[in-house]
Amino acid sequence: MMAITKTNAQILDFTAQLVAQDEEFPMLQVLNNEGKVVDEDGLKRSELTDDDLVKIMKNMVLSRQLDIRSTKLAKQGRFGFFAPTAGQEASQMASAYAFNDEDWIFPGYRDIPEIIAKGWPIWKAILWSRGHQLGNEYTTEDGREVKSWFPQIIIGAQYVEAAGVALGLKKRSKDAVVYVYTGDGGSSQGDFYEGINFASAYKANAVFFVQNNGYAISTPRNLQTAAQHLAAKGWASGIPSIVVDGNDAVAMYLAAKEARAWATAGNGPVLIETMTNRLEPHSTAGDDPLRYRTQGDIDEWWKKEPLIRMRIFLEGKKLWSEEIEAAYIAEVDAEIDTAITTADNVEKQKISDYLKHTLEVPSQVMQEQIAKFESEGK
Repeated sequence: MMAITKTNAQILDFTAQLVAQDEEFPMLQVLNNEGKVVDEDGLKRSELTDDDLVKIMKNMVLSRQLDIRSTKLAKQGRFGFFAPTAGQEASQMASAYAFNDEDWIFPGYRDIPEIIAKGWPIWKAILWSRGHQLGNEYTTEDGREVKSWFPQIIIGAQYVEAAGVALGLKKRSKDAVVYVYTGDGGSSQGDFYEGINFASAYKANAVFFVQNNGYAISTPRNLQTAAQHLAAKGWASGIPSIVVDGNDAVAMYLAAKEARAWATAGNGPVLIETMTNRLEPHSTAGDDPLRYRTQGDIDEWWKKEPLIRMRIFLEGKKLWSEEIEAAYIAEVDAEIDTAITTADNVEKQKISDYLKHTLEVPSQVMQEQIAKFESEGK
């Protein structure tokens, strides 16, 4: 490739640099807002079968129903902490579909649906939200391991943790990767850069997602950083970085699939910025999004939410219908009902239980406290 030479004046043209940054990150898109295919080659490259497309849609509907039911339970005081996911179904579920059971997921607290898609029982997810120790047991109903780290509450911390496991997979020559999620707010954390830089330096098996959903709690993305694209932060650590339409399930799957293939081939990590929107509060713990955004803005994003375009696309292929969706929602709701009952019937933790599970080997003082509370039946 012929080197492009620049004059000193061009090198010192800072305005031109800002323009160049903006132009370097076009958005990957296969389905537009109307559910029409705008990139036939991209659809073909994804190699998604009709069965795959239906499974992705079902996973997205599952995520939406979990969001609806979890929000209701939280309002009833029957849930614990919950971070709504409406609007991010393609960003989360379609990307996760590109990974397999041997790949490790490192989720943030908004990424519960992706773990459930790997086989984590819903009742354990409910217990996790309530702070019950069984909620950190990552096994399927039949006892198989679910390769997932716990949903990280510390913003961005999962990036550092994921980098270590990704290096371990590489050193063991595993045909597997770590895939990790955070939001746009997470990309402002020091752990974010430390994680991607470490993984880049050692060419570890990792795929990093930054879900640009518009807001870090109440801080809009444009006030978090002057970077025109969050994907540019990946370039700072020397890894390929792209921007994807996070409401386009096919584009999300394609990007994740290609990134996984790159990482498992020994080339190192990839960073994917997904352009989506958080349509509901940051969490059910008292957040009111109308204090920092307008209802009109929210309404406009609801018109572009990912289930709409995927639904139109699949209906056009005769793979989906209102009847199919209604039947599946009923199936999911029944599963959630059973999970709620199971979670409610699990023995409540006592103070002594919390102390027992704080350290692998309780200190002498903790042992005395455990004995005291046990003697009181607590």
